[in-house]
Amino acid sequence: MTQNRSDDTRPETPRGRRRLKMLLGGLCVVALCVAIRYYWGADPASAQSPRRTPSQADAAVKTASRSPVAPSSNAPARSARGEPAAGSSVPSLVATVNTQRITREDLARDCLKHYGKEVLESMVNKHLIVRECQRQRVAVTRKDVDDEIGRMAQRFGIPVDKWLKMLKQERNITPTQYANDIIWPTLALRKLAGDRLRVTEEEKKKEFETMCGEAVRARLIAVSDPQKAKKLQAQAMANPGDFGNLAKDYSEDAPSASAKGVIQPIRQHGTYKEIEDVVFRMADGAVSPVIHAGGQYVILKREGLLPAMQVTFEEKAPQIELVLRDRKMRSVAQDVFKELQKNAKVQNVLNDPAKRQKMPGVAALIDGDQITVRELAEECIDRHGQEVLEGMINRRLLEQECQKRNLTVTDADVDQEIARAALAGVKPKDDGSPDVKAWLTLVTKKQNIPLDIYRNDVVWPSAALKKLAGDEVKITEDDLQKGYEANYGPRVRCLAIVLNNERRAQQVWEMARAKNTAEYFGDLAAEYSVEPGSQALRGEVPPIKKFGGQPVLEKEAFALKPGELSGVIPVGDKFVLLRCEGFTQTTGVDFAKVRDEIYQDIHEKKMRLAMAACFENLQDSATIDNYLAGTSHSPTLQPAKSAGKPSANAPARSATRTPAAGLPTLRQVPGG
Repeated sequence: MTQNRSDDTRPETPRGRRRLKMLLGGLCVVALCVAIRYYWGADPASAQSPRRTPSQADAAVKTASRSPVAPSSNAPARSARGEPAAGSSVPSLVATVNTQRITREDLARDCLKHYGKEVLESMVNKHLIVRECQRQRVAVTRKDVDDEIGRMAQRFGIPVDKWLKMLKQERNITPTQYANDIIWPTLALRKLAGDRLRVTEEEKKKEFETMCGEAVRARLIAVSDPQKAKKLQAQAMANPGDFGNLAKDYSEDAPSASAKGVIQPIRQHGTYKEIEDVVFRMADGAVSPVIHAGGQYVILKREGLLPAMQVTFEEKAPQIELVLRDRKMRSVAQDVFKELQKNAKVQNVLNDPAKRQKMPGVAALIDGDQITVRELAEECIDRHGQEVLEGMINRRLLEQECQKRNLTVTDADVDQEIARAALAGVKPKDDGSPDVKAWLTLVTKKQNIPLDIYRNDVVWPSAALKKLAGDEVKITEDDLQKGYEANYGPRVRCLAIVLNNERRAQQVWEMARAKNTAEYFGDLAAEYSVEPGSQALRGEVPPIKKFGGQPVLEKEAFALKPGELSGVIPVGDKFVLLRCEGFTQTTGVDFAKVRDEIYQDIHEKKMRLAMAACFENLQDSATIDNYLAGTSHSPTLQPAKSAGKPSANAPARSATRTPAAGLPTLRQVPGG
């Protein structure tokens, strides 16, 4: 149970950004960004007609930055050198928290601490791109960028304004950042790459076979031990019908194992030729021999053949060429950057203490041209200022409340929180104690997070809130009994269909009632369920337990008899149909033996809720003005029991809020 704890001291991903959802997951330019964004910096929109002050490259960057090519926020666009645009409206005072001031200098210091190294590297490399465009007389115009944004929006069939809005909501990329940090460098590199992006007819024909040709539906078992693979292959050959259960129980590929081995259809000219050579020659229902591919030992069961699409090569050729060009950009861009870096003399002063002492105020030198620390700080603010400022505001709230209550968060408190996170996040030592060293290695080295930032900005808030929440957490015997029943009691084995439309749910329910068999219910799940797992597994879902957090669904499930259908069950914004397949037996675990473990698990969860409520109360009672984001929040004039609800006589003001969990996130940390 401890492995399922919610823990704000765990690393989160990605750094300072929210995950892209499925629609954005297929975006070629954003995929390209993942491969090469490391190399570039801020904002040029064009690279032509620079003035030499003090160098052509610097002027090109500055000139470019004054011409944003997409709708921007109120903050002016900045150059790759990070200098404020003329007439900058960015305030010197960026926030107040209960009258305590946070200045722009404070924000610059924190932004540099968190993001200085990575932003500097991208600024340097953006500078190199702009300078190379200048040298080769390559121009990327505003129209080029607008056209490319339009093309990307058209690819997904939505208007440009909605496309830009979606990027902001899902990826936290503003229109100006998208145009200047992603689209402009992509187009510039495309022009600089020249013939290296040429696509041959042979490449297009292979891609056509991949995209539109036949594909094989299959299940997969992947393990790292060849002897284990041989045993599993023999079991699968003896009973092919049990292949899905073997995958679920033994496959080391977690995503497919959770779906009983179901994988995406295998297409020609993909990643592993050795797999394709076998699976395209197999008969439906057959089990493959053990195949060594990708460093693992793979066994496949062929489920069926998907026919080729009814489309001609000529119809798809233009689209295929764009796909291939975008794909080539990922590797070609790296080659171009390596050449630019090889030919330039770059001195990273920021990362070298000796150089910093000799050249105070300088962040980097590029063939003698300076990027100053101030310019770097401004660029960090431009990219990450609002995110870092929100963390600073949260920190101030916690510090003020701790001071008010005479509470001190010691290093020992922080160490204790880290030990608790280690116990939940990595395998304990042989004696059962937390492996703190392994956990910190995961956080600091593998996730590239400095230890001081992890301790101060990730762990410290959790330790502070735990002290502020105090002894409000109470565990009753009823809580313990419910926890025991949830973890060790009987469960309902069900087939499920998840719909996102009530009318469709009623129609599917009528079909299921007219022919109430498990086989037909599975057919309906495969055709209509909008939840990928239940669709791929023909309605199979994990057994439903009591007190698992879905009381309406649980009540319906436990009221069913084997073979009986539920009604249409509303769960959030979805509608669920269940067919009861029976009940599991209790585990027989003695309550007394697991009581302490259940207590710790419930205490942890209740403590998280108490901490969230505590922080929400701090926010509700605070006066916060965030001038960078343009938001304000004042405490309500209502009595304390109504905290957070605006008075009818109070002026309307927008509240500054943390994420839904309610816990302060001073800095998003990448990781598992």
